[in-house]
Amino acid sequence: MQANGTSTLVTTETGKKILVDTLGPWDRQHLIDLLFERNLSPENIDLLVCTHLHSDHIGNLNLFVNCPQIIGDQLSRKLDLFEFDIFRSNSSLSPNQSITKGVECIELYPDVELWSTPGHTSNCCSLVIRNVENLGTVAIVGDLFESENDLINDNIWIEAGSFNQTIQRKNREHMLNIADYIVPGHGEMFKVKR
Repeated sequence: MQANGTSTLVTTETGKKILVDTLGPWDRQHLIDLLFERNLSPENIDLLVCTHLHSDHIGNLNLFVNCPQIIGDQLSRKLDLFEFDIFRSNSSLSPNQSITKGVECIELYPDVELWSTPGHTSNCCSLVIRNVENLGTVAIVGDLFESENDLINDNIWIEAGSFNQTIQRKNREHMLNIADYIVPGHGEMFKVKR
């Protein structure tokens, strides 16, 4: 299988830089170049979020050693701080942690939420950004959606690997209900059609 994931840079209203997924290990220089084109380096990233533990999404973690790293449902920081299962414990991430209709969510910044969205793997997460200018709500979902094409052909996301198809389908529907746009794990951002 050819696998080359997406990587998304988010800038919050307060100027915080969040990078979602780091591409595969063979894309190291490409990722550095993409940041450089935006006058950034890995040291300028305030938070790294990786949607799940597959190498085409976490291949360059070691570039981002100065910021907290969320990988699926785990958090690590400098000085050997490591938290398992941040959605189901009292995480140090946010006092605004909540459970909504059985789906765990942590507010990271105003209008920026981290959602537990297992299915592709047992500990996937998605980043939801609300009130994005000219777009509304954008969900960066990793391989919860492989691409827009898997909206019409379930076999695409199922054959790409699904730890639990029932849970993945539920989380896909949830993201389609709350997002105006989706950034999938292996394709271009697409508008949700209602």
